[in-house]
Amino acid sequence: MLVRTHDILEAAMQSNPPYGVLAFNVISLEHAEAIILGAEAERAPVILQISQNAIRYHLGALEPIAAACRELARSASVPVALHLDHATTHDLCVRAAAAGMSSVMFDASTSSHDRNIERTADETRWAHAHGLSIEGELGIVGGKDGAVTSPEGMTGPAAAAAYVVATGVDSLAVAVGSKHGMTDQSAEIDFDRISAIRDAVTIPLVLHGSSGISDMALLEAVRRGVTKVNMATQLNVAFTGAVRRFLDHNTAATDPRRYGEVGRAAIVDVVRAKCRLISASGHDSTGSS
Repeated sequence: MLVRTHDILEAAMQSNPPYGVLAFNVISLEHAEAIILGAEAERAPVILQISQNAIRYHLGALEPIAAACRELARSASVPVALHLDHATTHDLCVRAAAAGMSSVMFDASTSSHDRNIERTADETRWAHAHGLSIEGELGIVGGKDGAVTSPEGMTGPAAAAAYVVATGVDSLAVAVGSKHGMTDQSAEIDFDRISAIRDAVTIPLVLHGSSGISDMALLEAVRRGVTKVNMATQLNVAFTGAVRRFLDHNTAATDPRRYGEVGRAAIVDVVRAKCRLISASGHDSTGSS
């Protein structure tokens, strides 16, 4: 069932105890199919994310992949929301709304602090007028477009509270030690910082770069107050590894359906394991839109 991102995140925060919600990045149709299959097997709500970089990969076309995700979401037996990840332009946000997405991560984190607030506040006013929710980012999560994780780029609790008030965002991506694009799980997370930010703001906290975080650390991050858990690289590692092993053992194979289904199954396994890890399994009763 197609639902709003806001509804999925609110249900997770209001639960006793709260649980995490996985937001997986979609690159291909196989990704979207696998994410929903895994979520259905675990009876877990899930968010399908399409990033600005994925749109660039699809030759600048958001609408076809968004339409596929929308139809898969509508026919799913669990709550599924559609989200635009790391948008840096207003035009892309407008296109996302037209394509049926209910939320946008507007990324002005590389701007100056004042400019980040100004741009994000403008986008939030527009989004709320059009029925969308907005995720902002304060701090610098490294690994994307040259950004570097550093102590100076960490999100401060007081600054987070002020940012939420000034921008009106509905969820907040925080920099607490994670990094985009990691293929090992060695990121060192500042759990006390998460707890302090959780105490300072009332909206859902978002953890980007979760592929680089160990299972124990990811579980602790959710316990400390993270609600939305973004993940991309672990899916891609699983998909690519499965396809590579298949082709290594089937050198005459040419039909992409044969290795595509192997890659898809590998993603399903990751989705199911992560849903169980952060206690999302069994929470499939969020109301439909």
